[in-house]
Amino acid sequence: MTDTATATDAIRIGTAPDSWGVWFADDPGQVPWQRFLDEAAAAGYRWIELGPYGYLPTDPSQLSDELESRGLELSAGTVFTGLHKGDEQFQRAWDQAVKVEGLASKLGAEHLVTIPDLWRSDANNEVLEPRTLTDEQWERLGKGHDQLGKALLEEYGVHQQFHTHADSHIGTFRETVRFLEVTDPRYTNLCLDTGHFAYYGGDNLRMIAEHPERIGYLHLKQVDTELLFDVLKNDVPFSTAVADGIMVEPPHGTPDLAPIIEAVAAINPEVFGIVEQDMYGCSVDAPGPIAERTFQHILGSTSAARVS
Repeated sequence: MTDTATATDAIRIGTAPDSWGVWFADDPGQVPWQRFLDEAAAAGYRWIELGPYGYLPTDPSQLSDELESRGLELSAGTVFTGLHKGDEQFQRAWDQAVKVEGLASKLGAEHLVTIPDLWRSDANNEVLEPRTLTDEQWERLGKGHDQLGKALLEEYGVHQQFHTHADSHIGTFRETVRFLEVTDPRYTNLCLDTGHFAYYGGDNLRMIAEHPERIGYLHLKQVDTELLFDVLKNDVPFSTAVADGIMVEPPHGTPDLAPIIEAVAAINPEVFGIVEQDMYGCSVDAPGPIAERTFQHILGSTSAARVS
């Protein structure tokens, strides 16, 4: 274990339904929600994300009871946004936020992860939009997310954390920096997903060092760099890459998670580090053992990670 962080300089480590192959609220091939909760708790985690709205129970009392009985707490919910497309997209984002944070905030969650619409569908690989934004769309994107973040903070006391993503308009280092430049840190910051950022060659440690005040949340994952070169060269859609195993169990990919955890812990130990290994389509028996090994690997590789 490293000695770069003290016991108090350690971020909170959790997990998410995504690490159990859950992408949709209702898919009979996915791990049942009860099994996800059981296995997450058995692996040692105490924090989880809500996942797609409707996967876990949406009644606050029922969900609270289910979590409490397993010693689990909620860190964040997630919504999907397309705020670069037009002013009408704000209502779509807010309608989701009302449902998600109307539930999550009642259970103590203080964050909402916003994931931008993809330019290529992760359902059928259809190309939906150009890969890059116009200057007008960039301006609309920034204003829209600040409007959303301000409303979330005022209505629910919740902080918006924007998630860059493969096959989306915001993925590279330069695109991410431009996003930070067109948004207000009072209302919009980053959910730095280590795997998605590395997917397009992003240096996680550089982003943390150059924009420490904008790192509000972490998703911890690793990418298979050997496979990634084939994915990028051959323009393989993200959903296909996931099925081929582009996101891998730590420590078998990149980036190294311990230095990232330590760098963020030194800035703000209240940040969450949520383990996510995109595994949609996996066997229902695969995630549990991986979750246990990943949890032990993270806690064993750095003193800057804590359970609660």
